Amino acid sequence: MSKRDYYEVLGVERGASEADIKKAYRRVAMKHHPDRNPDDASAEEKFKEASEAYEILSDKQKRAAYDQFGHAGVSGGAGGGGGAGFGNFSDIFGDVFGDIFGGGGGGGRSRGGPRRGSDLQYNLELDLEEAVRGVTKQIRVPTLVACEVCDGSGAKKGSSPNRCSTCGGVGQVRMSQGIFQVQQTCPTCRGRGTVISDPCTACHGAGRKEETKTLSVKIPAGVDNGDRIRLSGEGEAGPGGGPAGDLYVQVMVREHEIFQRDGRNLYCEVPISIVDAALGGELEVPTLSGRVKLKVPPETQTGRLFRLRGKGVASVRGGGPGDLLCRVVVETPINLNARQKELLRELHGDLEGNKHSPRKTSWFEGVKTFFDSFKV
Repeated sequence: MSKRDYYEVLGVERGASEADIKKAYRRVAMKHHPDRNPDDASAEEKFKEASEAYEILSDKQKRAAYDQFGHAGVSGGAGGGGGAGFGNFSDIFGDVFGDIFGGGGGGGRSRGGPRRGSDLQYNLELDLEEAVRGVTKQIRVPTLVACEVCDGSGAKKGSSPNRCSTCGGVGQVRMSQGIFQVQQTCPTCRGRGTVISDPCTACHGAGRKEETKTLSVKIPAGVDNGDRIRLSGEGEAGPGGGPAGDLYVQVMVREHEIFQRDGRNLYCEVPISIVDAALGGELEVPTLSGRVKLKVPPETQTGRLFRLRGKGVASVRGGGPGDLLCRVVVETPINLNARQKELLRELHGDLEGNKHSPRKTSWFEGVKTFFDSFKV
């Protein structure tokens, strides 16, 4: 039985680009994939046919030979028919289906190349004042560093690691499962691509050792709770002499006794006496830059907010400082003696009336109306 034209198999023109050929193969292969068509011999045959066509047309030299001589020009390169094209099937599978299933080459590194070390995180607690003004902190971070004796190679000084004979230095091996080949980490070298026959006596072939590093971290002014500072290359050293990961310093701001922060603004509560609330007065209010005067007008009610502009926080992301919002809380006097209680009773009697307690009067009127609505 003669073979169909490879361009016809994939449904592309002869002048199709490499991207178009790859896209067409993806479409045909997904349609006839054996996992999607179990026990369908016809679909399996079409899948093999598409894989063979892709193997030829995705290779520039094989495609040129096919364009000039047809199937005769690639009879050897395609394996000579009858299920041909599967000599490099796993490469095709990794190239095309890696985008879909997450397969392919090497998990974030080149095959057989050194792996990058792990990133680390350090939680750094700061006072609010430190976060607002900025500070330099010394931190101690337990990590893995490259062995100084073997320079991270893991091999004894004067020797070097050998290429793994099991995977040929790739770091991965292919296991056949029916018509598929599954790529797995090499069990001999554990993905490194090399084996150490004469290990370093200092690190016992690991290439890394545990160490606690002391680092100086400059915290910029205006950082907030949850911000992260990245220290490049201060994470764990990579195995086999690979590059180090990064260290992320996570900022955690402690609760403050006076202030609460919300972005660029600060909030605080200011207790005032009933005399200051009724007659007005001038109070000293703390800010992060010193004390300021707050003028309280007469007849101030509890819960009123006073805004002190520019007394908040300048964000690390830019922009001017926010504001300080002071919420006044009228404080009820305690520990009164007999004379003070008597004076308050006299004052209470003098203040009876709608004009002195408008909110109280309107509230009780609202309550009365509410209950009257239930009466038949």
